[in-house]
Amino acid sequence: MALKRPFEPLALFSMSSMTDVIFLLLIFFMVTSSFIFPSAVDVNLPSSTNQVNQRPVTEVYLDSLNRISIVEDRTDTVNLEKAYPREVPLEALGEKLGAIREADSLRTVALYADSRVEYGKVVEILDAAAKQNIKMVLATRASNASDK
Repeated sequence: MALKRPFEPLALFSMSSMTDVIFLLLIFFMVTSSFIFPSAVDVNLPSSTNQVNQRPVTEVYLDSLNRISIVEDRTDTVNLEKAYPREVPLEALGEKLGAIREADSLRTVALYADSRVEYGKVVEILDAAAKQNIKMVLATRASNASDK
């Protein structure tokens, strides 16, 4: 006696459930990923053995061509204009930092100065911040055993 199947298997495969899973995974990774704001200013930092764990949200960059750029708020994901570097002349840097301090109760500013920049230029920036009663921290990269 031959057994007969009650139905024939379908040759088609529905991909609708697979696309639902892919969209859910896409949404999951978009929500859980953090936004990274790349630094648009190329700065070769000098090395140091001491590092500060707290990262200031306001950053001043001094590149090898003595151009000064300022990032008002690195953590601001709403106003992206504040999160990207803008070039500022040295004469206007003190007033700009003072305006940021008044608006956001600024505590500390990080200065990322290229290792090839003259020390006097760094002192000028530190002096402009000190005139506005702003504490500035020099940023360095961690030194390795191969650097010594």
